[in-house]
Amino acid sequence: MDFFKIFSRSSSKNVAKERLKLILIHDRCNMSEDLLENIKEDILKVLSKYMEIDCSEIDVKMTTPEEIKGNSAALVASIPIKKVKNNR
Repeated sequence: MDFFKIFSRSSSKNVAKERLKLILIHDRCNMSEDLLENIKEDILKVLSKYMEIDCSEIDVKMTTPEEIKGNSAALVASIPIKKVKNNR
């Protein structure tokens, strides 16, 4: 019987650790719409130096770990590029 208790304690520890990771990730990703909009504008400013962008089709969002089946959240940007500028 003691043999099985060792595994159950280890399992509880791992479950608690994973829950804590999810809580920390959620806290880090819980950003305001204003902050996300500021990030989007900064990304577009930088990219505009090097390429022409279709501004009507831009999509920038934060994903949760569940959405991307990973361990952390991600900033996902879909930015259609019309053409690359010839910068020398």
